[in-house]
Amino acid sequence: MTIDATFWVMISFFAFVGLLIYFKIPQKIKANLDENIKNIKNQIDEADKLKEDAKNILAEHERKISNSKAEVKEMINKANEEAEKNVIKTNQTFHNLMETRKKNAEERIKQLKNQALKDIKNASVKIAIDSVEKLIKNSLDKSKLDKIYSSSLEETKLALKKKSS
Repeated sequence: MTIDATFWVMISFFAFVGLLIYFKIPQKIKANLDENIKNIKNQIDEADKLKEDAKNILAEHERKISNSKAEVKEMINKANEEAEKNVIKTNQTFHNLMETRKKNAEERIKQLKNQALKDIKNASVKIAIDSVEKLIKNSLDKSKLDKIYSSSLEETKLALKKKSS
């Protein structure tokens, strides 16, 4: 039998495999791989838990955001309603104030008109009296004077009655 290189390669291979089995290298590799698989599964489970926690937190924050949006809408609606009420109230107050001022102005005009009429009547009476006095002073004839006085007095009374009515 000739021993060639192939034989020695085969013997070396079986010796190597025997040594691997003797030192329990496959079990150690298997245990190491099992440990790695277990660690990876734990990491995947932990990642799934973190993913679920993140989904829960996201859902909670989305709920809070939608609640906040609803609250903001409600606040805006209330503010708009109050603004409209304030505008209406301010307009009403303004119109009431303008009506009051208008009435006051009309009353003041009426008073000024009445005062002017009184002043005109007083001036007319004063002019009439002054005229009568001048006539009396300038007149020499008593009968003529009485006649002028009576007619002037009657004219003045008629004029005053016309202006009073």
